[in-house]
Order: sequence, then C-alpha cells, then structure tokens
Amino acid sequence: MEHEEESRRAGRNRTVTLSEEERASYGRRLLTLSRPATAAELMDKTVHQNLLEALDYFPDAFVDLLFIDPPYNLTKNFNGKTFSRMDNEGYTEWLDGWFSRIVRLLKPNATVYVCGDWRSSHAIYEVASKHLLVRNRITWEREKGRGALSNWKNASEDIWFCTKSADYKFHVDRVKIKRKVIAPYRKEDGKPKDWTDDESDGGKYRLTYPSNVWTDLTVPFWSMPENTDHPTQKPEKLLAKIILASSDEGDVVFDPFMGSGTTSVVAKKLNRRYVGVEIDETYCCLAEKRLALASEDAAIQGFSEGVFWDRNTLREQKKKERL
Repeated sequence: MEHEEESRRAGRNRTVTLSEEERASYGRRLLTLSRPATAAELMDKTVHQNLLEALDYFPDAFVDLLFIDPPYNLTKNFNGKTFSRMDNEGYTEWLDGWFSRIVRLLKPNATVYVCGDWRSSHAIYEVASKHLLVRNRITWEREKGRGALSNWKNASEDIWFCTKSADYKFHVDRVKIKRKVIAPYRKEDGKPKDWTDDESDGGKYRLTYPSNVWTDLTVPFWSMPENTDHPTQKPEKLLAKIILASSDEGDVVFDPFMGSGTTSVVAKKLNRRYVGVEIDETYCCLAEKRLALASEDAAIQGFSEGVFWDRNTLREQKKKERL
C-alpha cells in the first residue's frame, strides 16, 4: 500500500515519507517512559506514548517554552486514531484534565502557546486562565480550506499566548517582518523614510513590528520539503516566530502533542533543546526523519538571514522551492 501511494505522487511532490527500513530504524530511537526520567534523559528525544501515561514520569520545572497543539473539538482521524467531538463542557474538562498536570513542568519564567480554532478557543481561554497569565490571542490565516455555501469560509486559527509569571522572555526584534512598501515616502534630501531599497530582491521594504494577526504563513503542501501526511501540520515558519520570540539558544522547548515533529525540528534548527510526545508511531518516525534531515539543511521557508519575509516576496526562497 505504501509503495502504491508513493507511485501516485507527482514528480515534484516533496512530502516526507517513510520506507519500511526507515520506519524500523527511526522506531529504535523512540523513548517510552516506565519510570521517572531526568531532564537530561529527555533532552532531544521523541517520546512515543500517550501523554496521560507519560506525564507523571516527567521532572518538575524543566521547560522554558511549551507549545501545545491539541486536537481541536472536532471529529478527526489521525492515522487511524479518531478524536471525537464533545460538547463544550466535556471538551473543557478534557483540556483541564491534562493541562492542570502539565503546568508543574514549567520553569518560573516559562512561556506557553496553545493552539485552537473558533470552536475551541473559549475552552482554551477558560482553562489557560486558571493556571497561567493570558497575555494575548494570535490569529493566523491558514490560506487553505474549502469554501462554504451557507457560512463564511473558515480560514483562520488562534494561538493563545500565556506566561507562568510576570517574568518572561519576549524578543520582538527577532520576529520583525519584512514587508513591501506600498507608499515609499522620501525625506527632503531624497533618502528613504523608514524603508530601504533592496536591489537584491528588486523592491522597497520595511521591517515592521509583528502584530497578533499573522497573514504571512503558508500551510505545508506537497511541493514543500517540510510537508508530511499529518492532517493538521503547522508551518515551520509559525514555530520559528514563536521559538525566536519566546526562548533563547539552549532553552528547552516541549510539545506534548508533537504530531509529525514540526516543533522539535524548528527547535533543532534554531539551536534549542527539544522534547516531544506523540501517541502515533508513524508520526514519531516521521519526526525523527525530519530531525535527521534538519542536520543537513536548517533552512526555514520564509525566514532568511534573521528576517521573516511577507508571504510570496522572497525570490530566493521561491528559487529554493523549485530546486
């Protein structure tokens, strides 16, 4: 079946897949906990386990940055495992059941980001605000999805920005966005006012402070080298923004619903330590393969030379996509 699927993919399809040999090889790298683990034992590891079973084996206060992308309150299939939609009260109780246990893993100055959609965001806020300081809600454009005849097309998701305390990291200068200037005003001496001529990219650009509305992301698709068959994979660029803004090199980034490993991969590319938990073995192995590939190529689409570029503006990134 796997070989048949491979033969049906287009020639330019760069989706990361697994051979049987790779599945066996990467599977041997996975960690399953049966006793309390030290932080050193967990560093740069993928834990193949149900989060609720693994949590009690994690040490206290070892996480600098927690990124959580839980199943949204939708009925969805994840490689044969189905998450079933609940009523609002049931979903809130499910969230709090593990969220209340995961808080002890955070360092006093830790930062937490929690993903959701419009249906689940109220429950996320209710639970997160019980345990953390909620500082903002980011809304990002998915630029993907089917149209709806009787409703507005659902093309956005939320990320709740929270901290453990009033002492936390936020490096805004690392996450400015380079945007094209629509009205390139000049000073009296003719020099650009708050913008630069970028001859290498044939345009006029300005570095702008990031807002809580992100429209510069592209959901991974078949011609992108980061793409996998995971149904809810987040863009590497999204994680790069979060990791750069809210952690330093050497900090520990933890993802308890790791999926195909985007958080760990970007943490590695940006010289952070990482730990991920995922219940599905195939996704764990895909994460390990992507981590191996990251050792050879640390590029992040849309992020170049320390600058985030607005969507579809960096010519060199486009050239790399075509290679």
